[in-house]
Amino acid sequence: MILTGPKAQAFLAKPDPKLPAVLIYGADPMRVALKRQEAVKALIGPKGDEEMRLTRLPASDINKNAALVIDALKSQGFFPGHRVTLVEEANHYSGDTLTKALKDWQPGDATLIVTAGDLKKTSPVRKLFEKHPSAVCIAIYDNPPTAQEIDAELARANLTQIDPDARQMLVTLAQQLDPGDFRQTLEKLALYMLGDTTPVSTTDVKNCAPASTEADLDDMLDIVATGQSDKIGPVMTRLQSQGVNAVTLCIGTLRHFRTLHGLAVGARVFHPRARQLESQARGWGINRLEQALKLLTDTDLSLRSATRAPQMAVMERALIRLAMMGKR
Repeated sequence: MILTGPKAQAFLAKPDPKLPAVLIYGADPMRVALKRQEAVKALIGPKGDEEMRLTRLPASDINKNAALVIDALKSQGFFPGHRVTLVEEANHYSGDTLTKALKDWQPGDATLIVTAGDLKKTSPVRKLFEKHPSAVCIAIYDNPPTAQEIDAELARANLTQIDPDARQMLVTLAQQLDPGDFRQTLEKLALYMLGDTTPVSTTDVKNCAPASTEADLDDMLDIVATGQSDKIGPVMTRLQSQGVNAVTLCIGTLRHFRTLHGLAVGARVFHPRARQLESQARGWGINRLEQALKLLTDTDLSLRSATRAPQMAVMERALIRLAMMGKR
């Protein structure tokens, strides 16, 4: 069953817990991850992960052992409430396992949520969900957010009183920024307006909008992409002194590696440093770039969660891992 547009958005905001499964796929791992996060939270609540009502399974594991998914769907935990089994990075080889899991699914089992990259029409996983009478298939495209999606993000951030000009500025930002960057901007704006009962103004938005990229950030991206792990610490210190936070750094790094991935798969990228980026893309190759995007997506979601770990330390560790990955 395919859902698109407003119907897909409404479903992800409030999935039907009686349905067996949902596939969320798309070329942009961050967009897919945010939609997956939204659906999981709607099904099990903010404490579902803590209460062990969420089971995560990488597709590389279930491809070898179908029983892992079936057991996870049927297992009962200590805490009451709905359960979710999450299968990440499904691929061509996941079709048979997921077909068996859906055949075995019964009311009362956990909801199966599957995420994947940009699946072709011939993909067994995509065919399975598109043709299934009750499972849901949702494609996430790299399109600017709709008015409904922007309204949902504003409501999530509890930003309800907004000057018309400020709202238009936010709409423009939503079209220019990555979804994670836009969400971070709204969270910052909500904190900025905390206790202020006046409508959000254009000045408020300007004060919270991301600053233009500093030269040091470009230096950091080049250092990481070229495997110079020993230089990360000093540049990280300079960025921190400029007020760059871990989430902003993660988003910038994710955007850079997404550009490299586009170049690696043959996309045309217009950039003032195109030749330098093309050289980096050739050095990394498609497979390692996809691994880098997965690492950065997981890091970004970790930074936005309620973790007690120092955020800049988490980000620095991720950058070092990336730099070491680039040396292979």
